[in-house]
Amino acid sequence: MIPLTLAEITDVVSGRAHDIPDLGATVTGPVVKDSREVRPGALFVAFAGARVDGHDFAERAVADGAVAVLASRPVGVPAIVVDDVEAALGALARHVVARLGATVVALTGSAGKTSTKDLIAQLLQRLGPTVWTPGSLNNEIGLPLTALSAEPGTRHLVLEMGARGIGHIRYLTELTPPRIGAVLNVGSAHIGEFGGREQIAQAKGELVEALPPAAEGGVAVLNADDPLVRAMRARTDARIVFFGEAAEADIRAENVRLTPKGQPAFTLHTPTGCSDVTMRLYGEHHVSNALAAAAVAHELGMSVDGIALALSEAGTLSRWRMEVIERSDGVTVVNDAYNANPESVRAALRALVAMGKGRRTWAVLGEMAELGEESLAEHDAVGRMAVRLNVSKLVAVGGREARWLDMGAKNEGSWGEESVHVSDAQAAIDLLRDELRPGDVVLVKASRAAGLEKVALALVEGEVAGR
Repeated sequence: MIPLTLAEITDVVSGRAHDIPDLGATVTGPVVKDSREVRPGALFVAFAGARVDGHDFAERAVADGAVAVLASRPVGVPAIVVDDVEAALGALARHVVARLGATVVALTGSAGKTSTKDLIAQLLQRLGPTVWTPGSLNNEIGLPLTALSAEPGTRHLVLEMGARGIGHIRYLTELTPPRIGAVLNVGSAHIGEFGGREQIAQAKGELVEALPPAAEGGVAVLNADDPLVRAMRARTDARIVFFGEAAEADIRAENVRLTPKGQPAFTLHTPTGCSDVTMRLYGEHHVSNALAAAAVAHELGMSVDGIALALSEAGTLSRWRMEVIERSDGVTVVNDAYNANPESVRAALRALVAMGKGRRTWAVLGEMAELGEESLAEHDAVGRMAVRLNVSKLVAVGGREARWLDMGAKNEGSWGEESVHVSDAQAAIDLLRDELRPGDVVLVKASRAAGLEKVALALVEGEVAGR
């Protein structure tokens, strides 16, 4: 973090100093909410959660080197006490970002946010020191913590922004005002909470509304292939850069194909030239992600050949997202168990089929959460798609939603015993232990709450030996 004295922090967050012998003491280390992450010079942020109260760890945090605690009540050690810890954290992030002077790049979308953020980060690192959202910490707590991890030399701040309702992204942009904003797509993720795609588009578009006008350097990077995203051009005075496969896209892909391993390849076209890309990631859906990243990097001065090289060398930075592990017996495990929505599951199934040509393919799928009234139809459709793609075996894991997946497959005229419903992750592990064979390709995917990472980890760690 940019070094700040406790006096400065107290003023920024409108706090009250308690048990602080020296307000001139400086926070030079990280700002953390987990006491296990405290380092000398840190500021420990104490949140009172439903299960764990961070205030109970304040003394330990200071003993481990924290300069002070940001808290909602006195804790017997140096503390800045505020009425609302979350609001104070946001105010501190806003202050630091304003002083930092880095280019803030924000992105949102229903699917692909984390993968695209990881690509943008890997490209911009080649232009200068870059800080980015770790994993999916894209909410009102994770985002300011990411911003506060920036140091004085940071040139780029790449921030993923999530939303579960109208106004959420607007609030995040107030904490870390972006100069470049990318909207990837409008899909079905959280549609049960929003009420419909139009409402999702309204929420996602708050990002482009927050951008400065073109005369002040604002740039909106929009998906030309998604009509709801394309329409957001009317909601901003920023300069518009379209990406996609559409002819009108400024940054576009042509000759899109998959390698025999299922890795996307294409020719990248930009206003300054074109270059060929062959990605290390798996699945054609990464083409759109790569184009969004390319658009951001192009705006910040990277050459088309530099972009193509960086995209071709980029890997996965976040766990459990299309992680591909080759076991010694030839089984390929695709661990995509971090999250799921209809769009991402369909993309993962297509990637599975591309990777599995000439081999048996398994789709181990669980619930796609927060789909509301669309849940039955969406789970049924995924089950049907698995049949149409000729996935060798569908294993639907869990309760009602898993039964809908299995029902969709069977109603599509499935494969007899090749679609099966099991009750939980352990039942799936037992099934795979009995039936998996060397050379098979296994996709594991579900919403985070389903806990199917247990299946993927069991596969990788050898608990499921196959035969």
